[in-house]
Amino acid sequence: MRTPISLALAMALAGLTAAPHALATETPQAKVSKSAKPWALNLRYRHESVDDDAFARHAEADTLRLRASFNHRFSPRLTAQVEAEGVAELGDRFNSTANGQAAYPVVPDARALELNQAWLDWSGDSAGVRVGRQALVLDNARFVGNVAWRQNMQTFDAAQLRWKPNKAIEVQAIYLDRVHRVNGDEARDPLARERRLKAPLLRVSHAVPGGNLVGYGYWVEDRDVASASTRTLGLRWNASRALSKDWKGGLALERAQQVPWANAIGGSTAYMLVEPRLERGPLILKAGWERLGAGRGRAFQTPLATLHAFNGWADKFLVTPVNGLRDTYVSAQRGIELGGRKGKWEVAYHDFRADRGGSGYGRELDASFGVTLRPGFDVLAKLADYDSEGFARDTRKLWLQVEWSL
Repeated sequence: MRTPISLALAMALAGLTAAPHALATETPQAKVSKSAKPWALNLRYRHESVDDDAFARHAEADTLRLRASFNHRFSPRLTAQVEAEGVAELGDRFNSTANGQAAYPVVPDARALELNQAWLDWSGDSAGVRVGRQALVLDNARFVGNVAWRQNMQTFDAAQLRWKPNKAIEVQAIYLDRVHRVNGDEARDPLARERRLKAPLLRVSHAVPGGNLVGYGYWVEDRDVASASTRTLGLRWNASRALSKDWKGGLALERAQQVPWANAIGGSTAYMLVEPRLERGPLILKAGWERLGAGRGRAFQTPLATLHAFNGWADKFLVTPVNGLRDTYVSAQRGIELGGRKGKWEVAYHDFRADRGGSGYGRELDASFGVTLRPGFDVLAKLADYDSEGFARDTRKLWLQVEWSL
């Protein structure tokens, strides 16, 4: 159950507030704006269709998510937030991980009624502290993220310290006590609901001309699954510059090394990312090569990440295969206007291969199109088509989504 000491403290303090909060994805460095609304509501309906050749039946999942957020500012420096979330399963033609429908493919948007966030935040001139249940997104969410795509967001019982000694440097020290996973409290597998952690995280960001350099260390001990414990040390560099009057170029480079931690066993593994990009107004073109390396008896893993954002939207690589993964990809996205309404399209192509041995893991084509019909009212269509080469099975996913925020 969700009852660690840090959460109990935050709930007791947050309970003093009767007034709500603006809905937002919180990051460790985020502060609640003085002009933020004291409350917010978000309603999201989604239809997700999954045709996975490993199953005789197609999944047809209809789910509805309601999220209510509340915040209260006790003083210019002290703020509290409480956020509740409920998910309803509209039908049972899918395996939500809670409804027992194992004959269908998994769509992990299970029924839920949960306290999503409850934290207390103090922010000074150069430092800040946040304690309680909170959503966390570090850098591009490759190692720690909130998985905002799923109906039930991933959150953490955590304490974090922010320190900004000057304009160029930012330090974040975070301790994770527990992770509440997207499957929710009703999942039949207890390990899919939440994991108990002992996980100090350290991140130091330094602004450089045109971008920033980040060094990080994540010491994650999984107290429920000892073999999942890892220590990860890495560097990330991301910068951009003008190439001409109309074009801007950018490059992200990242390198990390991961070893078993606490009582885990296995060999050392490496992570690498090379991602150049070109931008012209609302058009963004990317190419990339990402490697999650193979080691002795294990591969590089990122279980606390926003995994849906990486290695294809079909989610075939939520756990890195034991022989590792190399993902070579290209993508394009562009903001548009349709009849005065803002929208965006995106397409991406992935080629997957094993890091050790080089065997093919398949290819995937992803596409999405979204439009804001009016402020706070958005519609989205999204497609993922995974073509296997012997790893897993061919899978096609389609999403239709309507979201309303107030």
